[in-house]
Amino acid sequence: MIRAIVTDIEGTTSSLSFVKDVLFPYAREHLGDYIQAHIDEPAVQVQLTALKHDAADELGSEPTTEQMIALLARWIDEDRKATPLKALQGLVWEQGYRNGDFFGHIYADAVEVLRRWHAQGLSLNVYSSGSAYAQKLLFAHTEYGDLTPLFDGYFDTRVGAKGEVDSYRRIAEALGIAAHEILFLSDIQSELEAAQAAGFKTWMLVRDGEFDSRLPFHQAHDFKALVL
Repeated sequence: MIRAIVTDIEGTTSSLSFVKDVLFPYAREHLGDYIQAHIDEPAVQVQLTALKHDAADELGSEPTTEQMIALLARWIDEDRKATPLKALQGLVWEQGYRNGDFFGHIYADAVEVLRRWHAQGLSLNVYSSGSAYAQKLLFAHTEYGDLTPLFDGYFDTRVGAKGEVDSYRRIAEALGIAAHEILFLSDIQSELEAAQAAGFKTWMLVRDGEFDSRLPFHQAHDFKALVL
């Protein structure tokens, strides 16, 4: 019996184009100015300190703010899954959400089914390479209102990369639920394979295109087709 859902965001609950065409360009455009304007704030300083540590080989021992901003911009272009970058992007996106520059995109079918699962008492959780803070911002600022009350947990790269089996074991441990009682939803084959190897049940979301019968996953075009 499924007791908990862990869902990806991009291509699963939300459009890939929202992240690619809205969030990433917004962060690319505003990140430098945001860091310069908030350079003395603890939330920014913590991430810049982590960046210096994680990217010491690329930045050297005493990088300037401009050098760090340039590196972060390059990482955005490369879609680097680096925790300091994701955290700083989340702060910039918060500014965008609060300014009303955009809403967090979520598919109508996902909203309907997530609300139904929540009402049924299932534990709903998110696992994305974007920071947990950025995840909360997206679900808090949708055209359907604030959806964060639906969710119990938010997991990001701090538990490990999404293609690593141990990441899913850590999530199961954090939830206190046996792996075989957790359903993981994603559009990415490597993530689903890692989750399966950890004992999770899986469904692949195929928002566009045809199903691939060669893959060892249940496949669905939207949340309404999912069977627990």
